[in-house]
Amino acid sequence: MIRTELTDDGVHVITLERPKVNALCVDLLDQLAQAAGRIASENPRAVVVTGGPKVFAAGADITEFAADPDPDSFELAAPGRVSEIGRAFLYGLGAVAGLPCPTVAAVNGFALGGGCELALACDFRVASEGARFGQPEILLGIIPGGGGTQRLARLVGTARAKDLVFSGRMVEADEASTMGLVDRVVTGDATEAALEWAGTFVAGPRAATALAKRAIDEGFDASISDGLALEQRLFVESFSTPDAEIGVGSFLRSGPGHARFDH
Repeated sequence: MIRTELTDDGVHVITLERPKVNALCVDLLDQLAQAAGRIASENPRAVVVTGGPKVFAAGADITEFAADPDPDSFELAAPGRVSEIGRAFLYGLGAVAGLPCPTVAAVNGFALGGGCELALACDFRVASEGARFGQPEILLGIIPGGGGTQRLARLVGTARAKDLVFSGRMVEADEASTMGLVDRVVTGDATEAALEWAGTFVAGPRAATALAKRAIDEGFDASISDGLALEQRLFVESFSTPDAEIGVGSFLRSGPGHARFDH
């Protein structure tokens, strides 16, 4: 259900492959967490997450919410099972969010519910013109459980997040871009554009980029004083990496823009 590959340009690609609409079941989310963990251990430079050319992920596998999915004898899953599903989302999407490098979601088609939340777990989102985003959980009488009330609000603001979550409505790529949910809208396959964008990070300093990502992500929810203190600690730490020796040395020898971080 999860396929991973490393392009010739040095970009790791995570592809969801669960016909027909990449519904996010517990097994797929567990595989996603494992794949992200393996990639993280390989000191990655950039990652693209995609669902392929037709659909990103249309949401959670709703059949897992039922102890008995038969309409005539329907019964909701027990609280323990619901907790298991919630943990799978927390760990799977958290593993993607925690990757120590730039991550780009390539969204073709639908990114709804858990699919939208997976896109939110990435640093950037590229969408095709036909992409659709939404958090429709409210239409099932439940709320998002994979970051839709948290990452979405931090990205687009509380009012816009409440609009999407309270209404359950879908938004097209252009509206998603206007509200800040999408970073780039492209004609054609979003994966190609995402790979191109991710490729721009490959030549950068891996250790310094990972520290910068950590400073931004961890500092965002802290007070300004705590965030600045974190930045200072990581700033000092950055000088202990090979990146600093390469970058500063190159600057003193040749000026800015000539460093090659190929270690």
